Amino acid sequence: MFGLFLFVLFTPGVSEFICTSSDLEMSYTFCDSTAHAFMFNLTPCSTMNKSVWKAVLTWIPRSDIHFLKIVFNVWYDGAKALLWKELLCSGADDEYSVCGTLKGETLESAFDIKGSRIKFPKGNYSIVVQGFSDDSENNMVICLNFTMTVKQDAF
Repeated sequence: MFGLFLFVLFTPGVSEFICTSSDLEMSYTFCDSTAHAFMFNLTPCSTMNKSVWKAVLTWIPRSDIHFLKIVFNVWYDGAKALLWKELLCSGADDEYSVCGTLKGETLESAFDIKGSRIKFPKGNYSIVVQGFSDDSENNMVICLNFTMTVKQDAF
C-alpha cells in the first residue's frame, strides 16, 4: 500500500484529487513533466459556512530554499481574476517553516488559509502557483496547476 502511494506521489502528469464534495471539487497537477515529491491536502472540502481551510503540505524540494517568491495566477471561467505575489523567504529573519529547507529534506507543514471566507461564485477556477528561487522569477523551483470547481453559489 505504501509503495503505491509513493508511486502516485512521484508520478508527473497525474492529476491528484485534493477533495470532492457536494459544493466543491479540487485537484492539482504539476506544470511540468518532472517528477516531484509533493503532497497537498485541504479540509474541509466545502466553500459553505467555513471561515478557515486547514492545509497540510509535504514537499521534498530539489534545491535549497533560502529565497522563495510565490506567484498566484487565478482565472475564473477563463478570465484572469487575480495576480498575487508574495515573498516567503528572503534569507533573513524568515518566519515560514519552508525557509531554510535544504535540497532533499522533507518539509511537512500545516497552516490555515483564511481566504475561504470569500464567497466563491459557482464556476470553474484555474489557479497556477509558481515558486521561484530568485526575485526576477527566472528560477522556478515548483509549479502547480490547481483546478477548483464550485458547484453551487454560496449566496
